[in-house]
Amino acid sequence: MKKYLSITLLLVLLTSCMSTKTVTYFQNKEEIDQTISKQLYDAKIMPKDILQIQVFSMTPEASDPFNLNKKSGSAVTTTTTTNQNSVYNYLVDNDGMIEMPIIGNLKLGGLSKNEAEELIKGKILPFMAESENVVVHVRMMNYKYAVLGGVRSPGLYTTQNEKVSILEAIAQAGDLTTFAYRDRIYLIRENSDGQKEFHQLNINDANIISSPYYYLQQNDVIYVEPRKTEARNAFISANTSIWISLATSLMSIATFILAITK
Repeated sequence: MKKYLSITLLLVLLTSCMSTKTVTYFQNKEEIDQTISKQLYDAKIMPKDILQIQVFSMTPEASDPFNLNKKSGSAVTTTTTTNQNSVYNYLVDNDGMIEMPIIGNLKLGGLSKNEAEELIKGKILPFMAESENVVVHVRMMNYKYAVLGGVRSPGLYTTQNEKVSILEAIAQAGDLTTFAYRDRIYLIRENSDGQKEFHQLNINDANIISSPYYYLQQNDVIYVEPRKTEARNAFISANTSIWISLATSLMSIATFILAITK
């Protein structure tokens, strides 16, 4: 009986001794080129973004042809309801392009919201009288980011606020766990050309507020590296039921073998 108990205990110990490699992400981070490039904190329009673009003027009839709504009869992607009518949103294609009524194709990929508004307004002005005081409003409808690793509530988060800091994102995820590294927070970003960037942040340093990566961009991924203690505890907690089930099964088998060999 002791022999079988020893085997069971050994199996459980071997399972519990698995290293943090089981749960630690981005283990090859040293191999990634972490080229630093200064960027504005304004969110950039990316391929596959969904944009709501509305054009306003002193005379609604003058701006209506530039709005992708039921009155325009244009092709649609997805809809949202406004106080007056149903306004259709634009899906940015892989080249960063959208197609607006009358204006035609526009490249918005890589631009901030304000830059996109100025570009669209500049294209519309030749068609409108100066007295119309044209106003263009651009809004990202699917702004999202992910927070993973040593936080209390990891997951994918969406927000209507297009200015989210690294600290706000961590707070949204329930703050860092007790054993999470404060100086090993990694931000993974894809720019408008599809190039991946990998940056390490340290929130122990107050100078983080001056970092070009303090504010998030659309689709950013934040990974907080856990310490070994936390990683092991997480693995043990997630697999406790499996270990108990395994130990119980082995005990049952051992008992059965002893019974038939007497």
